Amino acid sequence: MRLSEHFTLSELTRSSLALRHGIDNTPGPEELDNLKRVVAEVLEPVRKYYGIPFSPSSGFRNPTVNRLAGSSDTSQHMKGEAADFEVPHVSNREVADWVKAHCKFDQLILEYHDPDIPNSGWVHTSVKESGNRGECLIFDGKSYRDF
Repeated sequence: MRLSEHFTLSELTRSSLALRHGIDNTPGPEELDNLKRVVAEVLEPVRKYYGIPFSPSSGFRNPTVNRLAGSSDTSQHMKGEAADFEVPHVSNREVADWVKAHCKFDQLILEYHDPDIPNSGWVHTSVKESGNRGECLIFDGKSYRDF
């Protein structure tokens, strides 16, 4: 199922953890609507701006998969509101700065980012139906700080 011109449902639900453990990682209707929103508000604009194909490393994760990934029980991934991604040949900070300036989002986090290593970590973004905070953070593996 195509969610947009450049992204499919299978890309946003792919999980090696789910495959290894035989877990069905299919989102429900509400989560599917949320994934479509993340794609429309952030992923598709990033793809069109940079003109470089990329596939999110993580999107929807059901609660079991989310726990196996070691993520919080409050993770927006479980609601289909979040995606993690990188754009090949573009620093994650540059991508995050572009998203910050041009997209509607709830959270934008440079996860496991080291400013001295431009491609370190990945970009995490989330989008809610309403009440988006526009929060911009860097997580270095130990603590969060604003950017």
